[in-house]
Amino acid sequence: MLNAGVIGAGHLGKIHLKLLQQSENYNLIGFYDSDSTQRQKIVEEFGYKAFESVESLIQACDMVDVVTPTLYHFETAKKVINAGKHLFIEKPITQTIEEADQLIELAGKNGVKGQVGHVERFNPAFMAVNHMIDNPMFIETHRLAEFNPRGTDVSVVLDLMIHDIDAILSVVRSKVKSIHASGVSVISETPDIANARIEFTNGCVANLTASRISLKNMRKSRFFQRDAYISVDFLEKKCEVVKMKDAPENPGDFDMILQNAEGIQKQIYFDNPKVSPNNAILDELNSFAEAIKNDSTPIVPLEQGADALRVALMVLENFKKI
Repeated sequence: MLNAGVIGAGHLGKIHLKLLQQSENYNLIGFYDSDSTQRQKIVEEFGYKAFESVESLIQACDMVDVVTPTLYHFETAKKVINAGKHLFIEKPITQTIEEADQLIELAGKNGVKGQVGHVERFNPAFMAVNHMIDNPMFIETHRLAEFNPRGTDVSVVLDLMIHDIDAILSVVRSKVKSIHASGVSVISETPDIANARIEFTNGCVANLTASRISLKNMRKSRFFQRDAYISVDFLEKKCEVVKMKDAPENPGDFDMILQNAEGIQKQIYFDNPKVSPNNAILDELNSFAEAIKNDSTPIVPLEQGADALRVALMVLENFKKI
């Protein structure tokens, strides 16, 4: 078992503490939070060991889980890596690309592994179909959330849209060609609702919408590719695959057949992949433990976290051009 500790014991940090304690891959050493009142409250409520400094916690661990506000990601992660400890860090990886690139370089020099907490990669609905997503040419995503002041330290792009950016980059293996985006600040100092159109060099186009001032929650993505349409509901953990193939010479009474203007007939059929319930955060933490033990590449390495941040910052930069 890997000795693990958590830095940052807010809402998400408490979830990570609970899951690390449950995991068979980790031995939870304890946690550190800069708020001494919060530290004491968590000790009394859950019984976790609190450390008096970041440095003392890091030294006691093999793997450190950084769940601080994004503002403190870089400095905290740098301490973890320079101490030769493996790093799990929540998204977004850092505030700037320069910081992300520096962490990647330091991790290489110190021979440690890093994984970024892009948890939607472990969503069971996405995992059920991601192997079926093959060269999509149009993607549409909607990630809408009711207002929660807890996430307003960053824009809606870095808070919500970056989840879909990362998922899209994991299935579209092509470089970004151009981005057109717009965003509106309604309640916060940074944009609360945003739309981005991302064009890739292979011709794929992705249209992303994210809002944290919606009246209802929604997390849906649709992937369109040749002869297939794939829908993923990240919130309800459901997926649907609609495929087309050449129609048989003698269709059955219940076969769904379409015929285009040229007389070509296609048969529509539905594939409903099995979605296996899981705890996505526990799975991502366990997958990182396996990568450490097997000396393999994590599922979401620091480099991919940096790629998602780079595109997210390009979206934000686009707002300034309006």
